[in-house]
Amino acid sequence: MKKSGKSPTQLASKKLKRREFLTTAAATTAVTAAAASSLAAPAIAQGRKEMVIVSSWGRDFPGLGTSAQRLAQRITDGTDGRITTRYFAAGERVGAFDVFDEVATGNAQAYISAEYYWKGKHPGFAFFTSVPFGLTFTEMGSWIHFLGGQQLWDELSGGFGLKALPCGNTGCQPGGWFNKEIETVDDLKGLKMRIPGLGGDVIAKVGGSPVSLPGGQIYENLVSGAIDATEWVGPWNDYFLKLYEAAKYYYFPGMHEPGGFVALGMNASWWGGLTNGERFMIESIAIQESELMMSETNANNAIYLKKLIDEHGVKIRFFSDEIYEAFGEAAAAVSEEAAAHSDLANRIYQSFLAARTNVGGWMKLADVGYSVKRNAVLGL
Repeated sequence: MKKSGKSPTQLASKKLKRREFLTTAAATTAVTAAAASSLAAPAIAQGRKEMVIVSSWGRDFPGLGTSAQRLAQRITDGTDGRITTRYFAAGERVGAFDVFDEVATGNAQAYISAEYYWKGKHPGFAFFTSVPFGLTFTEMGSWIHFLGGQQLWDELSGGFGLKALPCGNTGCQPGGWFNKEIETVDDLKGLKMRIPGLGGDVIAKVGGSPVSLPGGQIYENLVSGAIDATEWVGPWNDYFLKLYEAAKYYYFPGMHEPGGFVALGMNASWWGGLTNGERFMIESIAIQESELMMSETNANNAIYLKKLIDEHGVKIRFFSDEIYEAFGEAAAAVSEEAAAHSDLANRIYQSFLAARTNVGGWMKLADVGYSVKRNAVLGL
């Protein structure tokens, strides 16, 4: 065996230095790993964003409520948790009509509501839900997505520190529930009716008294006689509010909301802080939910209208031509008054008119023309 030629003292010193090196290296590795871990955890946490959503709709309310809850969950799921939503129904964090200010001030990141509730802040908001003699779901989509509607909406909302997108639609709504038959325009005079937006202004023009109430307060006011009539959404939603217990006359067609958009309104500063990918995901999910809600609403309206008639004796009535003509004259006056508010209001109105004329003209030949002929042949 070959000898090292070193003394026992030298060998011991060499072993000690080796142990010190290994100990130092291990400690350095541990410190480096700990440092990396401490940096990575905040980075991951910082990469996740919270989105508090406040809503004007009741918890688990069919249609409006369940759609809003689904949208909130889909944002979390669709972004793999990078945007984590916390959803609050009406009254759980703020009142149904307080969601706008809650988001504009930055206390929450988003609301789900109907823009015509904010017409007192600016009449232009009404056009981005629905206005009397306005646009159907299909026409509204064409205006918002391809004919300048979204750009005008951005300008309007941006003035209040918000960014809004469509995230649902309730389709063409019935004319409402009445505790007496409405045969002439005179029957509307003095009538206290829950109806928001410019539709309420139309009722005022024909002699009625519009009242603004959140959905959760409609039933009690109708039962007590505090109001004489109400509109809400449609057979599916109206069934679950039990409006049939307070009024038996269900009038068609509604003039006030032919295609009411639901809005996802977000704090503009928060929206601006998102990545392009995050904004793309939220916009895509909102548009998808708009289509889902419309399809779901139409499917269920057919089912629940039959239930209202067969199970609860609801009587379907139709507004006369005289009444509808009075509605039309009042609607034109109300819209023109809204347009006179400001340059922006007028530009919104003129853009809306162009969409109604052009897209509506096409729909008359295509969808409407087909439906009328098909229903006549099939006896529908």
